[in-house]
Amino acid sequence: MKLQDRLDAYKADFESGKLARKPSKEALAIMHRATADLIAAGHASRALKAGDRAPGFTLSDADGNVVSAHHLLSKGPLVVSFYRGVWCPYCNLELQALEGVLPEIQARGASLVAISPQTPPNSRKSARENRLTFPILSDTMSEVAEAFGIRFAMPDDLVALYKSFKNDLPAFNGDPSWVLPMPARFVIGIDGIITYAEVNPDYTQRPDPSELLPALDSLRRTAA
Repeated sequence: MKLQDRLDAYKADFESGKLARKPSKEALAIMHRATADLIAAGHASRALKAGDRAPGFTLSDADGNVVSAHHLLSKGPLVVSFYRGVWCPYCNLELQALEGVLPEIQARGASLVAISPQTPPNSRKSARENRLTFPILSDTMSEVAEAFGIRFAMPDDLVALYKSFKNDLPAFNGDPSWVLPMPARFVIGIDGIITYAEVNPDYTQRPDPSELLPALDSLRRTAA
């Protein structure tokens, strides 16, 4: 099953109340409006695109090890996936899909990292619950997300709704600000240039990970 099919199925079950208590019409309206407003504001247009130079970064993985983009790119192309956090079921489905395609990424000489604003303990939980074998890096204050142009501030009504759901993002992220990255994926060549970029302000819509493989194939042909 394609990733989007799984996301659509989850969304339908959540909104119909099949997974837990059915969310109120007011709650759904707040979530839908926040997504629509983010789209309308054009925040995705700020994001880096194919042809742009990727910003360098040095972050800690879930076990406290320092990981740098420079070191990873010295070994081959790099796939970077930004996600919101372990509390987001859509993100967890995406992480599982990325794990499924990881052998194909590695077969093309590339590596994969996920980046989230959450703290390392929550990254360990993500890795454990989703059975991941690739690193999750903690982007404190979403500074790397901002460098890629995908950080945004949550509106007040959505913050209040998340609090009512017990989604305490300041606790998850160790950051008092209510900011998140838009879900995004980038393929970066060894020269630091982005060759594939996908950003969607609608967190329920995400491309299948297989869609980034042609970009890695192109890099491989260029290097041959």
